[in-house]
Amino acid sequence: MKVTNPLLKMDMPDMDVIKANGFYYMVSTTMFFCPGGPILRSKDLKNWEIVSYIFDKIEDNDIYELKNGKNAYGACQWATTLCYHRGIFFSCFVCNDMKKTYIYYSDDIEKSFWDRYELNGIYHDPSFLFWDNKPYLVYGNGDIHIVRILDDFSGVDETSDRLLFATDKAGIMLRCEGCRAYVRKKYIYLCFIEWPEIGNGNGRRREVCYRGTSLDGDFERHIIFDDDMGYKNCGIAQGVLIDVDEKNCYSMFFQDHGAVGRIPYLLPMTWENDWPVIGQDGKAPEEFDIPMREVFTNPLVTSDSFNHSSDRLLLQFQWNHNPIKEGWSFTDRPGYLRLKNMQLASSIMDARNTLTERTVTPKSVFTIEGDFSGMRGGDYAGLAAFMGKYGTIGLTKSNGEFYIVSTQKDKTEIRQNVSEIQGFNCNHFWIRIVFDFENEDKAYFYYSADGTDFIEFGEPLDMEFTLDVFVGYRIGVFSYGTKNLGGVVDFRNLNFSE
Repeated sequence: MKVTNPLLKMDMPDMDVIKANGFYYMVSTTMFFCPGGPILRSKDLKNWEIVSYIFDKIEDNDIYELKNGKNAYGACQWATTLCYHRGIFFSCFVCNDMKKTYIYYSDDIEKSFWDRYELNGIYHDPSFLFWDNKPYLVYGNGDIHIVRILDDFSGVDETSDRLLFATDKAGIMLRCEGCRAYVRKKYIYLCFIEWPEIGNGNGRRREVCYRGTSLDGDFERHIIFDDDMGYKNCGIAQGVLIDVDEKNCYSMFFQDHGAVGRIPYLLPMTWENDWPVIGQDGKAPEEFDIPMREVFTNPLVTSDSFNHSSDRLLLQFQWNHNPIKEGWSFTDRPGYLRLKNMQLASSIMDARNTLTERTVTPKSVFTIEGDFSGMRGGDYAGLAAFMGKYGTIGLTKSNGEFYIVSTQKDKTEIRQNVSEIQGFNCNHFWIRIVFDFENEDKAYFYYSADGTDFIEFGEPLDMEFTLDVFVGYRIGVFSYGTKNLGGVVDFRNLNFSE
């Protein structure tokens, strides 16, 4: 089977991978999207599908309900570690917004919404480590700590928390973080990403490994991978080592890839002198063969008619923050996604019940039909190129009339285009966003009165991956009221194409 890099052409960072039940399972970061903590499954390491989510929501509070100016952008679930121990699956991650660390557990990894234990405090970018049959968390940024987990995983022994070692500081812009811990033969391996300053090596993210024979001794350090596969000096790093068997080993790291987000690469790996050696001659291959039979899966990005017999999302979709349960439905009007405005908002960033899905590089096209006749004055509904620097297109209602509106948010202001077009049928109106990631990260906005002829509207959006939100661009289906509650918009036939 031939593998082509990048492996998945979408935002899927901070991965951890384990093998159980004859499958590979991967967890990735989705931050503030709900449900969160996606679990992906694969038979062949090439084709992946989402099978469950670790949690439905973190808390019911102002942060997750987008109230009183609060939100979880750039926070919530990230860099989750995953393990299978004595018949139970465990995951652990930090929520900086809650100043807590959570350990979730389930006897069925493919069943959504696990039980959890709560730890006070932040165990940054943790990794499970099992040494001498005892469970630990290794965590930290630069100063790497270790703490003993209780045998039932219900908490940690705080008296055991100590500094394991300090990583290099000289010439390093971002010291080691994103730990993934392994035990092989007599060694403990702790793998991290670090980011040296310009002039120190290649000045890009790279993967380093610390190796030791005990938790009380010294650790040796090697740079085990430093390559960008020719993309803007953006290093491919931070991820996992995967032993299929002694002869066939792989690693999976991710790369910052502009507006689409942080995308995974699958790399061949060997062992030399008990050190992992990544890639082919130190490089990420554009393609290579692995001795597995290909097993195809459901797509990670998909179209959706919204014609569902129950109020249950396809696994490809997530809400921006906690949804209002009574504010959306597939069954109120069969064949449509109905969004009801139940909390006032000032923009897409504090609008509840925005439904999102990942985009795919190099191009993603999303088109949707809407019935906007149930809107009230001040309502706005449509499609969003969702990120901190966002763009939207849709319809608004003002003084009993409907207008086509596009907005753009840059770092300092929100710009708006409003049409003077009259006479279109608001019961059947189509909108489209084209994401172009291969030509300077642009998004283009269109509308149609008949579903066939589309007219570009407003300015293209200069998309930019920004750390305030810290996710790749997504499509967002939204409706919110700025003045009144109770407005309703019905959407159907969300079409995705590359």
